[in-house]
Amino acid sequence: MSGINPVTAVGVVLATAATDAVYVMFTTAVVAKRRLSAATWSSIWYMLSSFAVISYTENWVYVVFAAIGSWVGAYASMTFLHRPPGGQAPLGAAPE
Repeated sequence: MSGINPVTAVGVVLATAATDAVYVMFTTAVVAKRRLSAATWSSIWYMLSSFAVISYTENWVYVVFAAIGSWVGAYASMTFLHRPPGGQAPLGAAPE
């Protein structure tokens, strides 16, 4: 097992964050029964996930970075999807 490359670690975090965000968008399109949108998000989802899989199969420690990116991506995409009209949180709204 070799050392961790910081650039690869950041790449894995970003790739998995984007992957989770795209997965949320894919799921939203499926629930809304939008076939073209769901198919497009699905292809993007698999393309992004390939970078993370290829990166952390060389060193299992990258799985930790993948998990961090996954959490960030899901949280950010859910935050984006649940914005009220106008894009700002209501006054006094407590964060989750």
